Amino acid sequence: MIFTKFSDRKFVQKLKRFPTRFRQRLFSYRFFAYLAILGPGIIAANAGNDASGIATYSSVGAGYGYTLLWVFVPMTLSLIVVQEMCVRMGVVTGQGLADLIREQFGVRWTAFVMLALLIANTGVIISEFVGIAQASELFGISRYLTIPVTAAAIWWLVVKGSQKRVERVFLAMSLVFFGYVISAFLAKPDWSEVAAEAFQPHFSLESGYLFTMIALIGTTITPFMQVFVQSSVVEKNLDKEDYPLVRADVIVGTLFACSIAAFIVISTAATLNKQGITELDSAATAAKSLAPVAGIYAQYLFAVGLFGAAMLAMGVLPLATAYSVSEALGFEKGLSHSFREAPIFLGIFSTLIVVGAVVALIPGIPQIRLLLFTQAINGLLLPIILIAIVSLASNREIMGEYRNSLWFNILAWTIAVVVSGLSLLLLGTTVIDFF
Repeated sequence: MIFTKFSDRKFVQKLKRFPTRFRQRLFSYRFFAYLAILGPGIIAANAGNDASGIATYSSVGAGYGYTLLWVFVPMTLSLIVVQEMCVRMGVVTGQGLADLIREQFGVRWTAFVMLALLIANTGVIISEFVGIAQASELFGISRYLTIPVTAAAIWWLVVKGSQKRVERVFLAMSLVFFGYVISAFLAKPDWSEVAAEAFQPHFSLESGYLFTMIALIGTTITPFMQVFVQSSVVEKNLDKEDYPLVRADVIVGTLFACSIAAFIVISTAATLNKQGITELDSAATAAKSLAPVAGIYAQYLFAVGLFGAAMLAMGVLPLATAYSVSEALGFEKGLSHSFREAPIFLGIFSTLIVVGAVVALIPGIPQIRLLLFTQAINGLLLPIILIAIVSLASNREIMGEYRNSLWFNILAWTIAVVVSGLSLLLLGTTVIDFF
């Protein structure tokens, strides 16, 4: 790619010999180079702020106020580290995550991981359609109209569209998240209290607190994000020369997505928690509850954000699942292929869309319970994926000079150990409380 040459450090050093105007023009090309590569990191991170994520963040804000905001600081750093390893493996090896897991850990281990991902992702996909239904009903539109139409639209976009078109639409959908920033300011929180809680850790062994914390981690750092971001990098045919720009895409996308999640917690904490509303049965309930305190516009902004977020995740999640299963089984994959060329890949995607839409049409689905439970499963599955990612990114034979450095490896393993410890702690306290 012509623009990626401007990211080379030696080349940039040589530019210092040229006139300032010439250098400014060349450095402007770096910006366009970033725009050309822009996509996988931002889309993957924002897809984590889906209907289930919004419900989880709303529950965190309503139930615990600002006291869990501190989790976003280490969580953002952790997500950057994990996503960076995935895109680095993608540009170096030209293979997806499931491909590498199969080659390095064997078919049985791969089958177990893929089955777990399939079950967890199916649950989340259903929740995305439920989120779309509830968001549309806030505007007086029946779910029996919205769900089939949106399902058909996403299917048509992915199956009939090109990779570039799909990516552009997904990026456009990410713009709806700014609605949550506005909602947070309409809620008029005490910003000094917000800042204090964001940098003052609180910890409790109470099972509800631990469950919510793991659900928070599970909805922000989800296995499908790692699969999607690495597969997207590979499908765009990005290589080692593109690595600096791909890494920047991951960092920008993660900072944006985690900031949006924090604003959702802030808006619900400043309104619902302060009014004594600590339990929610859906993300739509959170939107309705904002109206008496923050005004009707906050409710509709919240609903628009919920609809757009669910639409984005409704496309990304089935794609990530189709990528992972197709890679694990060695089948042809990619958005550039037709049904005839990649029947398994597009068949999995289509099946997940149909299943999610049909189940979501069943009335009375307990969304919050489904979403928190699904995200907790993702939080428990995450250590398995993290161990595989860190092991692969540290492998000299696979990564060569691009393998994890000593200090980066220490940080990556620390993240894996801490997340694993929290998951086991949650499981232990849940079993104890049960008996």
